[in-house]
Amino acid sequence: MKRRIFLACALAASVAIGTAPASAEQLSLNAISSYLNDLSKAKGQFTQVNPDGSLSKGTFYLKRPGKMRFEYDAPNPSLVVAGSGVVAIYDKKSNTGPQEFPLSKTPLSIILAKQVNLSASGMVSKHRSDGVSTKVTAHDPKRPEIGNIQMVFTDSPTELRQWVVTDQSGKKTTVILGKLDENVNLPLSLFNVHDITEKLKRKR
Repeated sequence: MKRRIFLACALAASVAIGTAPASAEQLSLNAISSYLNDLSKAKGQFTQVNPDGSLSKGTFYLKRPGKMRFEYDAPNPSLVVAGSGVVAIYDKKSNTGPQEFPLSKTPLSIILAKQVNLSASGMVSKHRSDGVSTKVTAHDPKRPEIGNIQMVFTDSPTELRQWVVTDQSGKKTTVILGKLDENVNLPLSLFNVHDITEKLKRKR
């Protein structure tokens, strides 16, 4: 188990840092906020480092504000969809419905907000550069108990490369993003939690 966690952490570091330029300027909070606000839609591959150190891969979809989808590669039966104000976690092999949580009570709500403002009072607890990337740790100052999200950005051009969500119990989930395609058509049906639930029910 320790070896698996070590390898997962090494992968996270290599993917996040290895694709970045040798030297990078620290991005300001205003610049990062502007980038996220301009990031209206995107699609790409992702690698997820789970709290137990295991790895999952799949395809990631983003449609701001408020919408996100993670399709996991087989044999992982999971599907995670943020839409309609909730985050729904599906097990496509299960006969039960999805687990649902209010989006506002997860750190992902910071990325998916209609208007991102990382300069807001009390939102950012850490903001630093390691010479390769800029890392920002943020939380909802009105709901600090729900956890936080650390985002990793590279510059020239500015890109979101990774995030680490720490939940209210202290468990960390890392998502490492591949190259994002922002010129993509994403139908709203990808994020319609009610319709996805009904569709999966009909397949069982």
